Amino acid sequence: QVQLVESGGGLVQAGGSLRLSCAASGRPFWDSPMGWFRQTPGLPREFVAAIHWMDDTAIYADPVKGRFTISRENRNHTFYLQMNSLKSEDTAVYYCGIRPRFQPPSMHSDEYTYWGQGTQVTVSS
Repeated sequence: QVQLVESGGGLVQAGGSLRLSCAASGRPFWDSPMGWFRQTPGLPREFVAAIHWMDDTAIYADPVKGRFTISRENRNHTFYLQMNSLKSEDTAVYYCGIRPRFQPPSMHSDEYTYWGQGTQVTVSS
């Protein structure tokens, strides 16, 4: 059974940093693209970043470009989201997701098969 578990969320002041982790289990994930999304109450899940399984090429949403970095460690079945220069508008529940094997990364949440439970990030201004 595939399971994703996020961690690393919390409360941080504007301008600060957090590093989110997503631990995957249930099968190898070296061949699967992974992504981070976020959601605030009443709004749809929003794309943040995704990483290719083949060459670690990353794509980012415009609001986080230059501030967030997605990475992965296949050996540990874990991927990360380093968030720097946080802003109040980054406040949300952050989710990690995995696409089917051998697919490219995607900005569309409905193309992800598995999801974690989410971790809250709150940025105070």
